[in-house]
Amino acid sequence: MTRLLLSFALAFSFISPALAAPPASFDDAKVVAREKIYNDQTHSALGELYCGCQWEWVGRSGGRLDKRSCGYQTRKQEERAQRTEWEHIVPAWTFGHQRQCWQKGGRSFCEKDDPVFNAMEANLFNLYPAVGEVNGDRSNFSYGMVASNAPQYGQCKTKVDFSEEVAEPRDEVKGMVARTTFYMFDRYGLNMSRQQQQLLMAWNKQYPVSAWEKQRDQRIAAIMGHHNPFVTGQRTWTLDYKPVGDGLVSPVPTKTAKAAPAASAQVAASGAIIGNRNSQLYHLPSGCPGYSQVSAKNQVSFASEAEAQAAGYKKAGNCR
Repeated sequence: MTRLLLSFALAFSFISPALAAPPASFDDAKVVAREKIYNDQTHSALGELYCGCQWEWVGRSGGRLDKRSCGYQTRKQEERAQRTEWEHIVPAWTFGHQRQCWQKGGRSFCEKDDPVFNAMEANLFNLYPAVGEVNGDRSNFSYGMVASNAPQYGQCKTKVDFSEEVAEPRDEVKGMVARTTFYMFDRYGLNMSRQQQQLLMAWNKQYPVSAWEKQRDQRIAAIMGHHNPFVTGQRTWTLDYKPVGDGLVSPVPTKTAKAAPAASAQVAASGAIIGNRNSQLYHLPSGCPGYSQVSAKNQVSFASEAEAQAAGYKKAGNCR
């Protein structure tokens, strides 16, 4: 009998990609997430992402925040403080800047021109309901440690350093944030700074996978056709980890102009910010003549200028 039950459980734990139906757009993803992932109160012990607040669904994918449930106090934006919004744990700005479409025309151009970007934007593993005001304050800031302990949102423990462009989520979600970030960078072959890797590896170790995170992974896998391997333990991120890129299923748009020198072609094509280990300067994909001239052995890539600056790098003086 025990063997029969085990076989039954294993059969239903297998996710068939052929039976999965991932959302085709960000708008679709929000509706699917509301109906299939956060449709009951299983998540209520954790609450929304940044402050642990409860909410009531309104419409197809919106939420009305219960500020009393978490002791939330509005910092500045009262309208956004009253609702939940869908937060990209890895911001669209971060993964978009590593796509050539973003250099051509920003997010709207990527949504029209790049199927890989659309897949990233609609990836359910990367979406979570969050207080609208904190979502807006976090913007596209990298996750990091914020020195100040002064409360910004009442009893909410998430902190945002606007001058350093860094956001520190509450302890309860740091592990999930780390494993989601590993997943996105691994699946789509993105470049992550060494400093960000070290921080997220520490969070991953300090805050292990919770029962809700496992259940969330199961629900999303039933739709997406695969699990987050950093939640299931199939993969482990290390400083020498090489992203698999198993989500790069569509052709990446390529430029027809003169190719960059071979030594830097791989990083330049990604659209990442390139730092020079020797000079401690960083170069942007556009407007910086030295972007394609940094030798491969001296290259270090960053997802944003904030990351580069946090690592001690300065923008090259010849950038326009």
